[in-house]
Amino acid sequence: MTEKIHVVILEDHQGIIDGYYFRLSNVEDIEVVATIGYGEDLEPVLARHPADLLLLDVTVPTSAENRNPYPILFVIPKLLKLYPNLTVLVVTMHNQSTLIRAIMEAGATGYVLKDDQASIKELPSIIRMLVAGGIHLSQSVYQLVMNPQGPILDQPLNARQLEALSLSASYPNSSTAELADRMNIEGSTLRNLLSGAYLKLGVRTRAAAIAKARQLELITPEES
Repeated sequence: MTEKIHVVILEDHQGIIDGYYFRLSNVEDIEVVATIGYGEDLEPVLARHPADLLLLDVTVPTSAENRNPYPILFVIPKLLKLYPNLTVLVVTMHNQSTLIRAIMEAGATGYVLKDDQASIKELPSIIRMLVAGGIHLSQSVYQLVMNPQGPILDQPLNARQLEALSLSASYPNSSTAELADRMNIEGSTLRNLLSGAYLKLGVRTRAAAIAKARQLELITPEES
């Protein structure tokens, strides 16, 4: 029997929730275990329903009484510390580059615009890729956060990103948690290091990042 990916959805528009169910309800290896309309309900729900992936919008109200947006930039790092194996996918209409960068730096590994029909149609595949350690951005989002002159030329990887890639290359079958333990850091910190490296290298997965880093002679090459 296929092990299911458990998904929790934080979204305050029922029509959009219905759309997610349409995409995910008949997928054998994905199960929506809870949907929430208010941000303050998220932590109690995650405590009751362990999840592999959190799918959320940026402007969900905090509560029925407090209609201000839930503080996503505060909450994502907190949740990833509590649940190191949780993956965060943002699906929203907001495409401001500074906000996107902040959310990715907070620990999200997916950012999809609601009008990106191609990504919405591929939602099950995107969820699988993110849970497996990859990243996914809508194409227009990718263009906003990337250097138009090329991913690596003006955005060199920092020392910690290179450390993470080097370790990943040496232990390609290790989980994020196992690699983080070797670096003596939180799993969420390692996830941020790797996703930042992916963006700079212009790739979406760990294997592709390792291959690109080797091609650019940024890490030790494979033995010939």
